[in-house]
Amino acid sequence: MKHKIQILNNISKTGLERLPEASYTLSEDEVNPNAILLRSQDLHAKDVPGSLFAVGRAGAGVNNIPVEKMTENGVVVFNAPGANANAVKELVIAGMLMGCRNLVAAHQYVCDLEGDDEALHRQVEAGKKQFAGFELPGRTLGVVGLGAIGVRIANAARALGMNVVGFDPRISIKHAWALSSDVQPVENIDTLLAKSDFITFHVPLIDSTRDLINTKSLKKMKDRAIILNFARNGIVNDDAVCAALESGKLYAYVCDFPSNQLKAQPCVITLPHLGASTREAEVNCAVMVTDQVRDYLEDGTIQNAVNLPDIRLARAGQARLAILNRNVPDMIGKVSHILGEADTNIHHMVNDSRGDFAYTLMDLDSKITDAVVKKIESIDGVLKTRVL
Repeated sequence: MKHKIQILNNISKTGLERLPEASYTLSEDEVNPNAILLRSQDLHAKDVPGSLFAVGRAGAGVNNIPVEKMTENGVVVFNAPGANANAVKELVIAGMLMGCRNLVAAHQYVCDLEGDDEALHRQVEAGKKQFAGFELPGRTLGVVGLGAIGVRIANAARALGMNVVGFDPRISIKHAWALSSDVQPVENIDTLLAKSDFITFHVPLIDSTRDLINTKSLKKMKDRAIILNFARNGIVNDDAVCAALESGKLYAYVCDFPSNQLKAQPCVITLPHLGASTREAEVNCAVMVTDQVRDYLEDGTIQNAVNLPDIRLARAGQARLAILNRNVPDMIGKVSHILGEADTNIHHMVNDSRGDFAYTLMDLDSKITDAVVKKIESIDGVLKTRVL
């Protein structure tokens, strides 16, 4: 039986080609999909079909996916952390240069000039002083969020001669090892704000990061600093930033989330959500998330899920049983008891949990019947069971 995949948005062909036609059908209109692949499509208002096992987001953020609802329905949500990291890094560096060198305003000035070339040259020489900016070396960049993207930006800024301070209370060991030893960690966001000439954000939009930059936090910043937001709309309060720009507290604001309010501000540079918009990033994201969804559908392997732990188990035995359930006591015992009654031995297994939910892979020494599967599915707390 083929796996049915619903494709929402424009997913790179290079990624989709990793799903062989012999085992997968791909359609935009599939009503009972086993998996959904998407980029920015909003799923919050959609029902969760009983056929659905996985959702793959070809990108890092999952704000457009109702993760809690998916988990309650036994659906694993995958993303592609780090696949677009270089694209965002390059855009942040470009944003700093556009901001400190007044490049956008200078370009617009030239576009508005009139007259022949001689007249244009005179106007250029007369007007260029108003766009004089400042250089990056010796300035301090504050990086909020030291994941795959934040670490690359911090290291690139050091290579440009900048001082870098970083704040991330949950930095992983993997990313800590990749971070330049010259990056200075700080214990709280207030210290970072006070030290930084530039501030860039690379965190998800959650309750603790919403309006992280507001009227109160702006007062703690250096005068004439530049804020960059290529992470999520809502981390920076637009009203507060516009007021700070008008008063001269801030030098510039560069972001990926335009609004009519921001467009009207001469010291704001707004881009049309270009963070991950490179051919390379789109391919990387599609390949990563497609491979993850395929591994889950075929082998039950989980990697880079936002709602469940990473789990991998080498294949052995005659059948593989995958169980997603609430993280409650004696769940493994109840499953083992049902298998024992069916005279089925567990060859080997792995189990792990993340918050209120757990996941188990079992390789069995014999195949099991549909009746045994239904008994396992009837256990209170079991959300989804598959025989692979």
